[in-house]
Amino acid sequence: MNFSSRCTLLGLLGLVAITNSSSAIAGPVVCTTSFEAPSASSVDSKLMPVEVTRCGAVQTSNELIEQRFFSYSSPYARGIDITHQITDILGISMGGGDGTKVMGFGFPDQTIVWDGSAVENTTKALMQEQSKPIPLRVADSPNNMGK
Repeated sequence: MNFSSRCTLLGLLGLVAITNSSSAIAGPVVCTTSFEAPSASSVDSKLMPVEVTRCGAVQTSNELIEQRFFSYSSPYARGIDITHQITDILGISMGGGDGTKVMGFGFPDQTIVWDGSAVENTTKALMQEQSKPIPLRVADSPNNMGK
């Protein structure tokens, strides 16, 4: 089996990740292969580099924005149950993707601001990653009013 077929095979196998609950989920995976020095405990007299492949799941931009959107408040359907009605009255913010994590003290209007700030900061970071290394500043913008 050559190098490219091994990477393809590992990439296909990496598409299915096993979670703690033993259920399979599919998602994008990035695999990198490198050559590393063998361990010092090798008894081989002929030390050859070892090929090591590491794979990791990739979070898409859509998933990241959705995660940030529900950082401090729970999703809509989960946010109207009796637990959230009580915690809303007491000013306890229950957030996260499933709405079961205590995020802090704040009423629903404050959690909307917190979620908005999280989305704003994430959007700025994503835009910065996707833009050129030297950003276009306002002073550098062309003047459309003529010279």
